Amino acid sequence: MTALSAAQPRSFVMWFWEWAKSILVALVVWFFLRTFLVEAFRIPSGSMENTLLIGDFLFVNKALYGAEVPLIGARLPAVREPRRNDVLVFDSVEDKGLKVVKRLIGMPGDTLSMENGELFRNGERVNEPYALRSDPTHSEGPLQRAKMREWQLPHLVNRDPTTYQPDLQDWGPIVVPRNSFFMMGDNRDSSYDGRYWGFLPRGNVRGRPLVVYFSYDPNSWRALPFLTAVRWGRLFTTPE
Repeated sequence: MTALSAAQPRSFVMWFWEWAKSILVALVVWFFLRTFLVEAFRIPSGSMENTLLIGDFLFVNKALYGAEVPLIGARLPAVREPRRNDVLVFDSVEDKGLKVVKRLIGMPGDTLSMENGELFRNGERVNEPYALRSDPTHSEGPLQRAKMREWQLPHLVNRDPTTYQPDLQDWGPIVVPRNSFFMMGDNRDSSYDGRYWGFLPRGNVRGRPLVVYFSYDPNSWRALPFLTAVRWGRLFTTPE
């Protein structure tokens, strides 16, 4: 009886230790993957329609552009640098706790402008099959236009700054500075993007959408059964 009683606590301790080790290893692996390789991201707004829809859940590739090392702020080497038309996930310029997804429209040194809602880059009209224009006559109020003018003036070229009055569909030409990008949402008339807040620092870039692993229609979700609300055709697609 004495030997049996002594063996029981040892067995429980070994069982508990094996489980604790398994959980610890799983947590370390999860932390490594989330920090340096892949992170989940949900689309809450329609600013990137029709490329990304409200209700899309993404895995974001954080290694592609160089993941940030926690605490020390350094970044791992990038597989490659961002390119024009890449869809990027990045830290908001205005709200540091918010992650945003937009399309890279301008690289450092690019000259950008819009005329009647048409985008021009380095003097040439840009073909944008991904862009959605639901309200091409949409205009901003005086306060937002003044804000746009304020940040654009230092980068304005070939225009008289004293008479320059930009609007959502008509602005520029402006030149993208070093170590910065110009970002816009694909849903041009319903996107709070670089036209409002300016250029995106390279250091704010966090990754690129890798795959849509789940998607559902929020409106159908309330009225219809689970299976009919899922957008099955979007599952495991790559946003481009």
